[in-house]
Amino acid sequence: MVQAQPATLTFADYLAHDDGTDTRYELVRGQLIAMTPPTWQHLLIARYLERLFEVQIQQLGTRWLALQGAGQQVNDDTSRLPDVIVVPIASIQDDYQNTAVLSDAAILAVEIVSPSSTADDYLHKLAEYEAKGIAEYWIVDPLALGASRYIGTPKHPTISIYRLAEGEYLAPLQFREGDVVESAIFPELRVTAQEIFGQ
Repeated sequence: MVQAQPATLTFADYLAHDDGTDTRYELVRGQLIAMTPPTWQHLLIARYLERLFEVQIQQLGTRWLALQGAGQQVNDDTSRLPDVIVVPIASIQDDYQNTAVLSDAAILAVEIVSPSSTADDYLHKLAEYEAKGIAEYWIVDPLALGASRYIGTPKHPTISIYRLAEGEYLAPLQFREGDVVESAIFPELRVTAQEIFGQ
């Protein structure tokens, strides 16, 4: 018996997709990938970061928004759902009635690592966000799920921040416990890794 391969979807197909459920999907190389429901810790960290970024945006006086739930198209057949993104208002102001998926590069994207997303967050999304030109990518790993090659040994909860320079991400800055997180996007940010993990 031959199994039929699932149809490959375009980005336009993805935007129009509605299976009648509340299931959230990413489009990965033309295939719909259902997202597992987040833990409470995951949701609270995302909420904390969204609010933290909003305060920083107000202090900088920029026309940006910090958002949960919005998507990021990374190429013609892949669109991701970062946990938090920072977007320029100009990129969305003409698209208010359209699906909340950003086609321009976000300024900053955050992924909070869960058991089902570890490889994606540290490998695939890292490469995709780099190629898209997202200036800063945060990997927030509250359970130290990343491989030792990414977060060191012994493994501790870690925030890895990748900064784009000349089209490539530099080696990440890493923050643990009482380390004060450093962001090029938000230079006045004063928060420790533990304050983020403690949400």
